[in-house]
Amino acid sequence: MVDGLEWVLLVAAGFVAGAINAVAGGGSLVSFPALLAVGYGAVPANVTNSIAVLPGYAGGSVAYRRELEGQAGRVRVLGAFSGGGAVVGAALLLLGPESLFRSLAPWLILVAVAALAARPYVRARGARHAPGVLWALVFLGGVYGGYFGAGLGIMLLALLGAFLPDDLHRLNALKGLLSLVVAVLTALVVAVFGPVAWGPAGAMAVASLAGGHFGVGVARRFDERVLRWVVIGYGVTVAVILLV
Repeated sequence: MVDGLEWVLLVAAGFVAGAINAVAGGGSLVSFPALLAVGYGAVPANVTNSIAVLPGYAGGSVAYRRELEGQAGRVRVLGAFSGGGAVVGAALLLLGPESLFRSLAPWLILVAVAALAARPYVRARGARHAPGVLWALVFLGGVYGGYFGAGLGIMLLALLGAFLPDDLHRLNALKGLLSLVVAVLTALVVAVFGPVAWGPAGAMAVASLAGGHFGVGVARRFDERVLRWVVIGYGVTVAVILLV
């Protein structure tokens, strides 16, 4: 049972996660460990987190609507691939044993952290790659997002930056909308079949919606390097704690 201080922790984590997802991606590296910290098991924490961060993506996409103009074609195609992957990933999470997910969780966090650390070194090379390669990678990103989710935005932004020559804010807006597609489809699957803690999920969802809208305003004028390294350090710490 969650007590007063734990509610404060979860609401704060939801707000921060929504803001981080809008700025750089990786917000679940805050919200998922917060759910673990108040006593939820690995799989319940993960499926609850899937519901909790969804409104943050929605708030970010609404705030980024100017940057999404002219990207309807990309959204349709990449949204279909990422959404299909999300359903597969969520099914794998719910059908597999919790012990498997619990053993994989710290390594998945480290993968997300590595993607965040590598992001500045990724450059657009869209003309060199066939679109099918991007579609396949976005599908795999959706599988990862449906199965775990932490760091999905980081991975998607790295992929989009590598394959699509475009302004970073436009790619960030596209990343946010694709993350929203993955989050919605994952949430539909886990809401029906998963062990969701609805009270914490609802409180964190409201906070993440506010955080996502706030984060876009920050993203437009914020040097993300400091935030990126703070999240990297936090993610490594959480992974080491889970491993030990």
